[in-house]
Amino acid sequence: MQFMLLIHGDEVKMNAATPAGASMSPDYAAFNEAMAKAGIIRAGERLRPTTEAVTIRVAGDKTEVLDGPYAETKEQLGGYYVIEVADMDQAIAWAARCPAARGGTIEVRPVWPTR
Repeated sequence: MQFMLLIHGDEVKMNAATPAGASMSPDYAAFNEAMAKAGIIRAGERLRPTTEAVTIRVAGDKTEVLDGPYAETKEQLGGYYVIEVADMDQAIAWAARCPAARGGTIEVRPVWPTR
């Protein structure tokens, strides 16, 4: 089964800890290496800041483009992993190992295959 680990945290703190373009922190490098060795990682990336995002809404024939994320929240989506493991319990165990779980939130969501 595939699961998406959605990494939510304080964007200001995340960007200060590892600025864009900087090399990956040792904690994340070790986490990525552990997932690679276990053969479970399918995808994963850090997202650019919300200041570079847009939100799209379509009502009828009109497309509305809004700057940034629509909802005001204390935590922003900062990155994700897609992993393939046997069940939710294993996905939760891997999410708990993610460095971001120590200061933010990891949402674990099963992927609904479309093909």
